[in-house]
Amino acid sequence: MKRVCVFCGSSAGARPEYLQAAKALGETLVNREIGLVYGGASVGTMGMIASTVLSGGGEVVGVIPEGLVKKEVAYKELQDLRVVQTMHERKALMNDLSDGFISMPGGLGTFEEFFEVLAWGQLSIHKKPVGLLNIARFYGKLLEFLDHAVTEDFVQAVHRDMLLVHQNPEPLLDLFDAYEPPLFDKAGWIKSQHGR
Repeated sequence: MKRVCVFCGSSAGARPEYLQAAKALGETLVNREIGLVYGGASVGTMGMIASTVLSGGGEVVGVIPEGLVKKEVAYKELQDLRVVQTMHERKALMNDLSDGFISMPGGLGTFEEFFEVLAWGQLSIHKKPVGLLNIARFYGKLLEFLDHAVTEDFVQAVHRDMLLVHQNPEPLLDLFDAYEPPLFDKAGWIKSQHGR
C-alpha cells in the first residue's frame, strides 16, 4: 500500500487514548512508509495524526472542502493540501488517492465516510480494505449492530467479514496486507430473496 486514508475527528474526544492512538497510527504509517490521506484539518485527532506523519518525514495529503477550510481550521502548513468544492468531491478524491481506509473514533462525518467506503466495497466499486481502529471499544456497539443486521438478513455475512477490526495500528495494517476482497454474486442473492 502506498497510501491509507484515515477518517477521524476534528475533536480530540473525551479520552487521552484517542490522541495517543492517532499518534501511534501516524508513527506506524511512517515506519511502514505508507502515506496518509485525511480530511485536511489541523485540530483534533486529524491534526495529531497529520503532524505525527509530517514530523516523521512521511507523506501527508489533506483534502478539505472550501466551506470547511475556516470551520475545521485547515492544516495550511501541509505541502499537499487539496481544497475541493464539495463533500462529494472530497470523498471521491480521497478514494482515488488511497489504497485502503481506516476509521478512528470520530463523529457523524467519520461515520458517514466509513459507511460509504464500506458500501462501495460491498458493491465492488473498489476492492480496497476497510478497517476500524477500535480504540477503547469505541465501535463495540456498532459492531454488535452490524452482527444484528446479519442476523436479520439485511447484511450478508461475507460483507460483514470484509470489515477489518483491531485496537492497535500494527495488527490492523497486517490485516490490510492480507486482505482479499470477497467473491459474491449480489444479483443471485437478490433473486434468492425474492424467491422466498
